[in-house]
Amino acid sequence: MIAKGHAAGKQQADRSGAAPILVVDDDAKIVTLVRTYLEREGLSVVTATDGRAALEAIREKRPRLVVLDVMLPELDGLALLRIVREDSDVPILILSARGSAQDRVYGISEGADDYLAKPFSPAELVVRVKAVLRRTERGQGAPRARGAISHADLSIDLDRFEVRRGETSIALTAAEFRLLTALVEAEGRVLTRQTLLDALYGPVQGDTLERTIDVHVGRLRDKLGDPADRPRYIATVRGAGYRAVDGRQE
Repeated sequence: MIAKGHAAGKQQADRSGAAPILVVDDDAKIVTLVRTYLEREGLSVVTATDGRAALEAIREKRPRLVVLDVMLPELDGLALLRIVREDSDVPILILSARGSAQDRVYGISEGADDYLAKPFSPAELVVRVKAVLRRTERGQGAPRARGAISHADLSIDLDRFEVRRGETSIALTAAEFRLLTALVEAEGRVLTRQTLLDALYGPVQGDTLERTIDVHVGRLRDKLGDPADRPRYIATVRGAGYRAVDGRQE
């Protein structure tokens, strides 16, 4: 089992006291390149060259983020991603030579937080790593409390990153939580797919396909028990995007 709170437990820290970045690739040149650029930014880096070693490193090192190749020996990257996502929300950025639209959508749908195709710019990789960390970590010091918001019969705790229906907790990924929050805070206004992409991934993700949002919405609906043809929480606005609705069933 991988601890759900991936930041918990004993960790190897970088200069800021945070856990390391895990870089997983069977190409030694790629590993050295990525490691060099990340360490220049003051980030601690640990590495693995196959999927099984990566899984062990995730369990032992509790990394703050994983940079993951797809085509790995022993255990391929997508299989590793599925195993990790069973009980961990550690951020994962896929770095792969498989860069087609279908590959990117599939990687995101399996639980990756970002996807960058090879060949890649090391500087862009650093920017994306920092962007994912900003989105998934609460930062240093005492952040301003945001409280909780309600929608239909859902309670959304913005500080604890928790969603509950009554006494039942609904486990969402970081991306699904941000998507739900963006829709609810829009108070019924229609949000385009591009607007939702910006909310999830920021401006550095401008080339991420809008289909990715449809994948996230589908997974979110499954977890909320929200059928698209009779929406309780999220309605599709054809040709425009999505909006939050209160279609609770009494």
